[in-house]
Amino acid sequence: MTDVLLRGGLPWGLGAPADILVRDGRIARVGQGIEAPAAQVVDVAGQVVLPGLVEAHCHLDKTLYGGPWVPHSADDTLAGRIGNDLARRAELGVPSVERIGALLDRMSAAGTTHVRTHTDIDPEVGLRGVQAVREAAARSPLDVRQVAFPQHGVLTNPGTAELLEEALKSGVEAVGGLDPAGIDRDPVRHLDLIFGLAERYGTHLDIHLHDGGSLGGWELELITERTRVLGLGGRVTVSHAYALGQLDEAYIDRLARGFAEAGVALATGAVYSFPVPPIRKLRAAGVTIACGHDGIRDLWGPYGSGDMLERAMHVAYRSTFRRDEDIELALEAATYGGARALGLTGYGLAEGDRADLVVVPSGGPAEAVVVHPARTLVMKDGVVLHN
Repeated sequence: MTDVLLRGGLPWGLGAPADILVRDGRIARVGQGIEAPAAQVVDVAGQVVLPGLVEAHCHLDKTLYGGPWVPHSADDTLAGRIGNDLARRAELGVPSVERIGALLDRMSAAGTTHVRTHTDIDPEVGLRGVQAVREAAARSPLDVRQVAFPQHGVLTNPGTAELLEEALKSGVEAVGGLDPAGIDRDPVRHLDLIFGLAERYGTHLDIHLHDGGSLGGWELELITERTRVLGLGGRVTVSHAYALGQLDEAYIDRLARGFAEAGVALATGAVYSFPVPPIRKLRAAGVTIACGHDGIRDLWGPYGSGDMLERAMHVAYRSTFRRDEDIELALEAATYGGARALGLTGYGLAEGDRADLVVVPSGGPAEAVVVHPARTLVMKDGVVLHN
């Protein structure tokens, strides 16, 4: 593998221009005036260098990306979107290895290097989605991790629990949950089941929580307590957590302390008009925040580009962030926060980290979020994928 020397870039967080020497897939040196006569030199002077972007919440198996335009047909309710997905996925050939692959190609070109995708598991689709994602991921340079996701309920959809376990036995990296109260109507049994699977198979756990208000707040307390008691800190993520945009400040403060102490991460997509967790408050409390697109061009909605800088812009905009330091919180969610939620090691811009790098023609990280310009260079494990 040829050494690569990125000359004169602006590594995020360093505060000054610096060269980055990449050797054997790792960042070998960071500093000014690095000499490496045998290296391929890439001039990135005045451009921001970021660690590879992390898509922490998407649904690759559902995507229609890369195919002909499909007019959206679901009504604007959770039940309506679930029903539309169930009714039309066979008609439209979902899941599709080709469409998943097209979306992964788009993500790669936009600088994403790591993806966590929630793959539908139910008696009708079985593990076909898992297999399709694996096949597409095998052709991609990206690191793709799956969540065995019970989109249509666990307790209310007999046979799903057994399929979740089968998916984990086959190597799926995380088990999912969905509205333990709102969908499954029995939060204790639901959490018993999915936490039990995560503990038994040593996997991560990612729970979709759309339930709002005090019901959602109570479920967040239950999830936090389970995480703490079972010692699963750093392996549990709650996606969406709409309730955090609806509760009073004192309750949110109490929940935030619990998340930080137990090691529960949150993932948001800032999608449509759904509540966005108070990111600034949560980060100040030490809570890990990740982000992702959720659906991308699928039967749940026609939007999504696969560009995580654009998604970070949506997170910042929906959070009414205007100051650079606040906008960078959204960028952190699309990078370091996602890496922490996924349990990535060797991630970042320090010497010894994996050389997963993105270069953007921007005067600073906040501008990169707001403008989300074209990527000058994308590197994965020291290999230049796009430039």
